[in-house]
Amino acid sequence: MRLAVVGTIPDPDVPIVMGDAALDGDRIVLERRTVPVHRGTPALLAAAIKTCEMLRIPLPAAYLVGDTGLGEGSRRLYRFLAEELGRCSHGVIVFHYLQPDVDWHNRVLFAVEEMRPRPVLVADAGFMYAAKMSGEAEAYDLFTPDIGELAFLSDDAAPHPFYTRGFILHREDEAPERIAQAYRDGNAARCLLVKGRKDYIACGEGILATVEEPVEEAMEAIGGTGDTLTGIVTALAALGMRLEEAAVAAARVNRLAGHYSRPTPATQVTEIIRWIPKALSDVLGVSP
Repeated sequence: MRLAVVGTIPDPDVPIVMGDAALDGDRIVLERRTVPVHRGTPALLAAAIKTCEMLRIPLPAAYLVGDTGLGEGSRRLYRFLAEELGRCSHGVIVFHYLQPDVDWHNRVLFAVEEMRPRPVLVADAGFMYAAKMSGEAEAYDLFTPDIGELAFLSDDAAPHPFYTRGFILHREDEAPERIAQAYRDGNAARCLLVKGRKDYIACGEGILATVEEPVEEAMEAIGGTGDTLTGIVTALAALGMRLEEAAVAAARVNRLAGHYSRPTPATQVTEIIRWIPKALSDVLGVSP
């Protein structure tokens, strides 16, 4: 299956760019443009590329636009996707950083429903917010929230992440309860990969697995490590792995890559991405 990555980059002058993505050192190459890998969608895409290269499967397609948070670029990309996705044939689509917009989210979801076969749908960050706000969370196969984002999913009264009730914010010990609440309220995808000091893999039946080793405290201060985890799990899904298995493997790979990079708070996410092939080799037994 072919993976497609949808998201934004923090440069308002970048128009919609799409096509096969490649990695050249610490930069994404797409449509004769290069994008630095720091965090966000570029970090997700770089991790997915590294994983696809190691697994010898097609490199991801990318749909990117510049947006610094004002939403203009996101709306242009939403419009493009609503018009074009129905004619595409991606096997897995991960929607990442786009400004949440319920109306445009629903138009894109309608376009996805026209795809044959229907792709595996993954949402993180802004698009996951839009999915929950629209009441369409159950249309997705995988959400990859961190513990703060899980608080929003599990708060049925919150219309926006800014209004999540404070008593459930950033309490990792309450993750199992928050997961169960999100499923009771219909605000979770078929599978959840909750990113934190302990990673939880869950479905509507409950928690399926946890991954918490190795522990590298410095990774908490490195921006983009949650994005790399999402990139790895979606590439494994494109390989054809069951989502639950892909989530467990990805959590292990991401932690091992961080461990091998010997991180400090000054470590850049690109250093961790360089170790993904070795971590994949250790977890899955694949060779370069």
